[in-house]
Amino acid sequence: MSAVNDTQFSSTVFLLTGIPGMEDVNFWISVPFCIMYIISLVGNSVILFIIKTDPSLHDPMYIFLFLLAVTDLGLSISTTPTVLGIYLFNFRVISFDACFTQLFFIHSFQSIESAVLLLMAFDRVIAIRDPLRYASILTLPKIAKMGLVCVLRGMTVMLPLTILLRRYQYCRDNVLSHSYCLHQDVMKMACSDISFNLIYGLFTKLLTMGLDLLLIFFSYVIILKTVVNIASQTECLRALNTCVSHFCAVLLFYTPGISLSVIYRFGKGSSPLLHILLSYLSLLVPPLMNPIVYSVKCKHLRVRLIRLLFK
Repeated sequence: MSAVNDTQFSSTVFLLTGIPGMEDVNFWISVPFCIMYIISLVGNSVILFIIKTDPSLHDPMYIFLFLLAVTDLGLSISTTPTVLGIYLFNFRVISFDACFTQLFFIHSFQSIESAVLLLMAFDRVIAIRDPLRYASILTLPKIAKMGLVCVLRGMTVMLPLTILLRRYQYCRDNVLSHSYCLHQDVMKMACSDISFNLIYGLFTKLLTMGLDLLLIFFSYVIILKTVVNIASQTECLRALNTCVSHFCAVLLFYTPGISLSVIYRFGKGSSPLLHILLSYLSLLVPPLMNPIVYSVKCKHLRVRLIRLLFK
């Protein structure tokens, strides 16, 4: 009878997990998550407001930053509510439909952010290598088309994986390892043959985020080669300084994500706590830090932010 009940229960819901062994201090753990969530929402919303309302910031670089802020907002809103639900209210149950919806949006926004970071690298290459043709190459219609391709790519890649996961049979305890639904985590709960998801998931990861990272690397190689040929050291440093914010955003986004993927595939005996911390870093830190980094490093944005605050 117990087995039957467990099967019925696991066929309708998943159970999310916080930090194991620290259930007694869940409320105190929720405090930094609440602060991070508020800063992410406010910081990205302020950047969107400033760029939208200030015509002098309607340059390609700031339009790409606008796209990045929209993506960070989507990633933060898709992820953090279930995290806070666990630590504030001990609400661990999530229905199948809600879980697959969250999974779809989390991975879609990750893919979109990866593509936006690639576009921002492309923007820096043109600005440094061919500044006289910068405005004519990156026109608003071209930027709009590139942004649309980023969104369509992210959602198109994740749709088949999500549909297949929805069709699988789940007959285990369905206790997930994280505070939100991730593809690799939900996939392990299935009792069906998941070979297609394993192969297709790895293939799409390499073809999207892996390829994006490789192209970003080549973009910085081109930038460095161009900067080295600049005679003036002052101009050289000025050109590199325009890339600092983007380079920080790339490190914040890719480093924990790559580390988590490597541990999932090769670190079978690694600590579950390490998995959880890396997943938090990969999903919660970029939306938190990107508006801070760009507000500090971008002079025009910083000036308008200060003006807005003092108003």
